[in-house]
Amino acid sequence: MAVFPRPRQALVIASVVGLAISAAACGGDDSGSGNGDSADCAAFDKYDGNDGKKVSIYASIRDTEADLLEQSWEQFTECTGIDIDYEGSGEFEAQLQVRVDGGNAPDIAFIPQPGLLATFAKAGKLKAAPADTKSSAEANYPADWLKYSTVDGKFYGAPLGSNVKSFVWYSPKQFQEKGYTVPKTWAELISLSDKIAGTKEKPWCAGIESGDATGWPATDWLEDLMLRTAGPEVYDQWVTHGIPFNDPKVATALNQAGEILKNPKYVNGGFGDVKSISTTSFQEAGLPILENKCSLHRQASFYANQWPEGTKVAEDGDVFAFYFPAIDPSKGEPVLAAGEFTVAFADRPEVQAVQNYLATPDYANSRAKLGNWVSGSRGADINNFANPIDKLSVQILQDQSKVLRFDGSDLMPSAVGAGTLWRAMVDWINGRDTATTLTTVQNSWK
Repeated sequence: MAVFPRPRQALVIASVVGLAISAAACGGDDSGSGNGDSADCAAFDKYDGNDGKKVSIYASIRDTEADLLEQSWEQFTECTGIDIDYEGSGEFEAQLQVRVDGGNAPDIAFIPQPGLLATFAKAGKLKAAPADTKSSAEANYPADWLKYSTVDGKFYGAPLGSNVKSFVWYSPKQFQEKGYTVPKTWAELISLSDKIAGTKEKPWCAGIESGDATGWPATDWLEDLMLRTAGPEVYDQWVTHGIPFNDPKVATALNQAGEILKNPKYVNGGFGDVKSISTTSFQEAGLPILENKCSLHRQASFYANQWPEGTKVAEDGDVFAFYFPAIDPSKGEPVLAAGEFTVAFADRPEVQAVQNYLATPDYANSRAKLGNWVSGSRGADINNFANPIDKLSVQILQDQSKVLRFDGSDLMPSAVGAGTLWRAMVDWINGRDTATTLTTVQNSWK
C-alpha cells in the first residue's frame, strides 16, 4: 500500500502563494493553446490541440495531499487548456474495480499495486502507454522499476510518486536525553528495545487499521524481514509464487517480525496490548512518540505527513527516521519501496497528453517544489525536495548501489496481496500462529 492522506497545511499555504504567481505569469493573452501566455507556456507546446478537453483521474491520494497534487499540474492545465477532473478516495482499490466493471472507468488512475495493474491489463481494460511516455520513463527510471508496470511485454504506465518503506521513526530529543544510540543492525535494534523495555516503558507503537485496507502495514514488516533474512533473490521468488507462501523461509521472516510485533514487553506503547495493534489506525500509530509513550515506530517515508502541524521533522527536530537495520550489513542493506503508476483506461489524445506530461522530469520537479512528495526519477533535482525525510528518500532511490525491491503485497495478485494477506496479518496479530497464517494465504493463491 502506498499513498494516504497527509495533513500538512503550512506547506499548502506556501504552495498556493507560489502557484498564484506562476498562474498569473501564465495567464496573459489567449494566443497560445489553453489560456497561457505563449512565452511562459512554450514548454507545453508539444501538448497543443487539446484545448477545452477534459481528463478524469482517480486515485487514493486525498485531502491536503490531493490539493498539492492538483496544484502540481496547474500550469500544464492553464497552458494546454486541458481540464483535469481529479478525485481521491479512501476506498480506491475496491471502487476502481467497481467502476471498471460498471463501464465507468476513469481516464487515468494512479495504481500503487502492480498486481492490480496486471489484473486490469490481462483483462484488456488498460491501454498501452504512449511511445513518449515509455521513452521518458526509460530515460528516467531503473529498468527493474519499469517491469512492475509491464505485462506480457506491454508497458502500461510510468511511475508517479514513490516512497521508502524501510524506516523507523523516533524522537532525536528523546534519544539524546536518554542516551540512546540509533541502531545499525537488527541485534542493536533488539538490544535497544530491551533497554527501553527495562525501564517499564513499551519501546514500540504500531497500528494496522486502515479501513478496507486494514492489515497492510503488517505486510510491510513481513516484506522488510523477507529481504533481510532470505535475501532479494528469494524475495523475488516469493512475490511471484516461485516458492510457496508457507515456505520455511517465509515463516522465519514472519517469526522475526513477531519478535517485536507480538512481544507484550515491546508493544503497544500508548495504546494497549498486542491486539490493540489491529484496531489502532496507521495514521495515529506513531503519535505516542511525541508524548514519550513509545520510542520507535516502523513506517514509510510518507508518515512524515501524519505528524501534527508544527512538528519539526529533522535530525535535530521533534521526530526523524533511521534506516530499518539490516540483519547483516556486510551482505548489503536492502530497501523496501513503493509508489504509484500512471495508467490509462482511455487513449484519447488529451488523455495521452496528460499521461505523457506526468512521466516527465518537468512534472517531477514541479511536484517536488511543492513539498511532501518523493520521486525516484533520475531527472528530479534533489535540491527541489525541501523536507529532510523526502530528500533522504530521494537520495536512497537514486542511489544505484542500493538493493531496492517493490512492496511485495502490491506485486502479488490483488486478491492475495490486497486481500487474503491483509486479512491473515490481522489474524496473526490477534493471536493466530505463523504456520496457520501462512498456509491460509498459500491456499488462497490460485
